[in-house]
Amino acid sequence: MKFPILAYGHPNLRKVAKDISPDYPGLQQLIDDMFEAMYESSGVGLAAPQIDRSIRLFVIDAEPFIELDKNMSEAEKEQLKGKKVFINAQILEETGDKWAFTEGCLSIPGINEDVTRHSKIKIKYFDRNFNLHTEEIDGLLARVIQHEYDHLDGILFTDRLSSLKKRLLKRKLENISKGKVNVDYRMKFPKK
Repeated sequence: MKFPILAYGHPNLRKVAKDISPDYPGLQQLIDDMFEAMYESSGVGLAAPQIDRSIRLFVIDAEPFIELDKNMSEAEKEQLKGKKVFINAQILEETGDKWAFTEGCLSIPGINEDVTRHSKIKIKYFDRNFNLHTEEIDGLLARVIQHEYDHLDGILFTDRLSSLKKRLLKRKLENISKGKVNVDYRMKFPKK
């Protein structure tokens, strides 16, 4: 894996990422490397800020979620299939019922908590070839997109937890930032 994943506490995870242009140096290789890093760390999404690139880019392959829900409709399964690239994304609307789902994050290994998010989004973005898309997405894919999109704005899923839950996780989060966590992928720890 070419890029280590930044761990919780790294200041670059808190920066608001910048838009990029089609001539961003090495963009296609960067996208390929991000997918490689995501797969090697068993993730379903990865945002550029997590690999120390403060740009508005994230990649997703949410197909593993298909195995989790045997009652999923064919349309939902189809929506989760395949690699997706989001460049300069803008969530235009978040609608639908809010629902809780257990989320984790490659930058916060070993912590999984219920996060409440809207069930539907409308998003505008460029794909890897800089073709513009505006789509309405719902269900698990909408959730994965919202999680990765948060990274572009310097937000982590733990920010969306109750203050009590944050206090309960404080020591675990400090240990992650110090590198006191077992992971099977490369990470960059801010306090190690």
